[in-house]
Amino acid sequence: MPQEYKIPFDSVFYQQDIKKSKFIVHIAHTPDLDSAKAFIKEIGIKYPDARHNCWAHIAGEPGGSHVFGFSDDGEPNGTAGKPMLNVLMGSGLGEITAVVTRYFGGIKLGTGGLVRAYGGSLNNAMLELKTETKIPEALVYGISEYSHQGLIENILTAYKVLDIQKTFTAQIDWQIKIDSREVKRVLAEIFEKTNARVEFKLKD
Repeated sequence: MPQEYKIPFDSVFYQQDIKKSKFIVHIAHTPDLDSAKAFIKEIGIKYPDARHNCWAHIAGEPGGSHVFGFSDDGEPNGTAGKPMLNVLMGSGLGEITAVVTRYFGGIKLGTGGLVRAYGGSLNNAMLELKTETKIPEALVYGISEYSHQGLIENILTAYKVLDIQKTFTAQIDWQIKIDSREVKRVLAEIFEKTNARVEFKLKD
């Protein structure tokens, strides 16, 4: 059963200097892999002269390993992308991508220093991130007579409805976006209270 989870509400920009190297952090809401890749590309274009644009993402629900990804982008293996992914995973957020851009300042940090710098910079940036709750959504389609409109709308007030669209022709065509965890109950109640005289179903 899908569960609600936290996602970024807006983007974050953060930067800090560590031993003369500049670390620039960008965080964004990326609901899927395509948007994560587009954001990573966007930051790469923004800082074309940077030595490294390291990144990590959870491009979907926080528990889905298939949406995890990271890159060291030329830094020693395991010193940038993985520490960043660990920060994201520890946050419990989903649909999030972080890119840390590094401008080398001439002083080598060593592998341990790099891990602390990339993970620490992102962790500091995460402190400035505002979040919101992502509710698992489902679309319900229905057809009813006008005489059932008030009854159906009254039933829906007891559920977590995210959006309702109605088209009025010879009948009413309904499109309802609702918390997916409540779909079975709302369909059963509509069916029962209208004496099965309306047609409502979950979109395939």
